[in-house]
Amino acid sequence: MVTDTISDMLTRIRNANMVKHQIVQIPETKMSLAIAKILREEGFIEDFESYTENTRKYLLLSLKYTGKSRKPVICKIERVSKPGLRVYANSKKLPKILDNLGIAIISTSKGVMTNLKAKELGVGGEVLCYIW
Repeated sequence: MVTDTISDMLTRIRNANMVKHQIVQIPETKMSLAIAKILREEGFIEDFESYTENTRKYLLLSLKYTGKSRKPVICKIERVSKPGLRVYANSKKLPKILDNLGIAIISTSKGVMTNLKAKELGVGGEVLCYIW
C-alpha cells in the first residue's frame, strides 16, 4: 500500500528513465492521470494509455528519449510538496524553473496545471513537483 501516490509515480518515472525503459506502468488515480496529461502536453512523454488488469486500473506511460544515445527528455523530476510538509505558492510567487525551460506542476482550485498556466489564470496552489 502506497501512501503518497504522486511520489510513487515520480519515482517510477525516474527509475525507468535511468535504465532507459520505453514504457512504465503506474497505478491510475485522478492525480496521476492529470499529471500524465500535463507531461504529454508539455512534451516530456510520448503518450499514455489506461488499462485494467484484475479490477485495478493502470497507466502505461511511453517515455521520450532524444538522439542515438537515447538521452532522456526528463533530466530531473523532483517532488516538492510532501504529505509531511505541504508547499503552497500564491499567484504572485509561483516558481520559475530554469527561466521557464522546465515546469512546476501545481494543484489549484481550477485543477492541476503548470506554473505558466496558473500565472495566466492568476491562481496559486500546492506545488506538487518540478520537472526539467
